Amino acid sequence: MIGYIWAFMILSSLVVSVFEGKAEATVNAAFAGANQAVETVVGFLGVMCMWMGLMKIAEMSGLISIFSRFISPVTRMIFPRIKKDSPAQKAISMNIVANILGLGNAATPLGINAMERLNESNPDKKTATNEMCMLVVLNTASIQLIPSTLIALRSTFGSQNPSEIILPVWISSVITAIIAVSVTAYFGRKQNVIKKRK
Repeated sequence: MIGYIWAFMILSSLVVSVFEGKAEATVNAAFAGANQAVETVVGFLGVMCMWMGLMKIAEMSGLISIFSRFISPVTRMIFPRIKKDSPAQKAISMNIVANILGLGNAATPLGINAMERLNESNPDKKTATNEMCMLVVLNTASIQLIPSTLIALRSTFGSQNPSEIILPVWISSVITAIIAVSVTAYFGRKQNVIKKRK
């Protein structure tokens, strides 16, 4: 569906530019935008490689496991139905740690792995469990101590102080995560009450 929306937007902008007599400017802007996108990705690549390398070192040295054990009381509170030493619990902890460190790209495969583990114990494969919904919410509204992706983007675009956004990111991400988790937990409990009544 999103492909159709993008196609409609591109075609309609081309049609409007032809009628407005700005077809050449539109084509030039498209080429310039494509060029800038490549430059941004190449500039972004170095910083991301550094962070991914640090993440790999942290994983191989056992630092990620230490962080995972450190936050396990929080994950057990958020996911009370998941057993303490289950593969799902470990995958969720690693996913949360990657998000906390601001490594969205590294967190994605960990999040997929955690979702697969949660789905293994899901009785209805066509419907997401409360735990699966909570994991999606945590990934969407994650607390970031080091917003490395955002810092890398700011650095690529020539910011004089790319890390100055850390404090606002901490404040906004903590508030967002608390609200999102609370709302999800509330509706999860409400759904469980409705199921028990049925």
